[in-house]
Amino acid sequence: MDAGIRISGDVISKIDDRLYGSFIEHMGRAIYTGIYEPDHPLSDDFGFRQDVADLIRALDLSHIRYPGGNFLSGYNWLDGIGPLASRPARPDLAWFAIEPNHVGTDEFLAWCERLGIAPMLGVNLGTGTPQSATDLLEYVNGDLPTFYADLRRKHGRENPYDVKLWCLGNEMDGPWQICAKTADEYGRIAAETAKMMKWLDPSIELIACGSSFRDMPSFGQWEETVLRHCFPHVDYLSIHQYYENESGDVGHFLARNLEMDDFIKTTAKICAKARQEQGADKNIYLAFDEWNVWYHYRVSGEEAPQWITARPIEEECYDMTDALVVGCMMNTLINNADVVKIACLAQLVNVIAPIMTMPGGKAWAQTTYHPFLNASRYGRGTALKTTIACPEYPVNGMGNVPFLDCAAVQSPDGKELTVFAVNRSPDECITCTVELSPWLAFGFNGASLSGHAPKTVNTARNQPCIPYPISSSSIVEDKLTVKLPAFSWNMLRVSLEDK
Repeated sequence: MDAGIRISGDVISKIDDRLYGSFIEHMGRAIYTGIYEPDHPLSDDFGFRQDVADLIRALDLSHIRYPGGNFLSGYNWLDGIGPLASRPARPDLAWFAIEPNHVGTDEFLAWCERLGIAPMLGVNLGTGTPQSATDLLEYVNGDLPTFYADLRRKHGRENPYDVKLWCLGNEMDGPWQICAKTADEYGRIAAETAKMMKWLDPSIELIACGSSFRDMPSFGQWEETVLRHCFPHVDYLSIHQYYENESGDVGHFLARNLEMDDFIKTTAKICAKARQEQGADKNIYLAFDEWNVWYHYRVSGEEAPQWITARPIEEECYDMTDALVVGCMMNTLINNADVVKIACLAQLVNVIAPIMTMPGGKAWAQTTYHPFLNASRYGRGTALKTTIACPEYPVNGMGNVPFLDCAAVQSPDGKELTVFAVNRSPDECITCTVELSPWLAFGFNGASLSGHAPKTVNTARNQPCIPYPISSSSIVEDKLTVKLPAFSWNMLRVSLEDK
């Protein structure tokens, strides 16, 4: 099968580095026996696993969102500070577990500092109040001689953490959420919280909750109402989406990033309309702060015991198909870099995650780790428009879908172009010609995640699904020709020279 990608140099947008973030929640084994396991032989003096930290560092994350997620709406941040011995264990009503509060705000923020990754904190607007949110901000960022700033100093941290990104609650339209709210209820409390927080620290950026996912009955109306309340006080609107393949239709599953693209564009139009109605000078951009594949655990029918710590739930075992879908989703984020400025692959360790651990044992990278890692490493710079010419296949409810999905990024220095390309065909190689109209190409290297059956997985014992170098390619002036194996994710890196 032959296909072509034309890149004319037309710019979508500079890519915000915060497109490459992730998320860690007090959920399942994400924290306990995930990033934190004091008795593990590879844990540091603070109790955090260094084998896990090494896998996280390699991802070059811009930020990590914390502490939730659904957990956030019932969390009292005061339970997680101060001497460990005096912290209370609490029932976690979000995930039916026991939260020992051994990891809290200080532990998480210090861990981020050691990793060299910025934190992104959430405030509880379920059971919480504007005052409790502002108190947390004072504890974290305060530099005045005031109660909560002094309490942080008492707990051993003299200097403020200077956290810049803050989420105003989580999925507050969801009936599963602790103290879920109507759009008016949430819009009002979010606006008042935002006012107080920015009065205390004008340097922060705030993210208001959009719909929990596209199929929420109130989608659209929720966004319009919330922005009517919040627009002057917030900087971003969150969107969340997970994709599943319970039907087993791989062709449909691989095309679901097209639904993601429509979701982004529709929400961005709502934000643009709100700006016009407000007569505002600023834009409200999108924070896609939960995105991933999520369905294997649900389909398995497993049910972990309730009311224990580190309850092993939602531990997705990702396969090759999932890796290709994650690659397509990452392409969609890059191709919408003009409106999506922040994103979080949800989550990071053990829970719907690219990294898995065994308690007391190994840590390893799942199939989905590799497309995200390479996008994070080589997808920095400027997103460029692409024109694809390739055969298509029919998908019920979606029409005809191209076998090829791609995104193109020019490096910050302008000297390299990276194309991320997914071949959706289950059995045909694509001979792909990339036309670089404004440039000459004089060097190439690439990597391909391919050659495995759709259900192939990585495990603690064996990780077959890793990218390998692409050895066969040809360059003639402004054209690169390369073979994309059937059912593959690929990264094509081309050195550029102006014509």
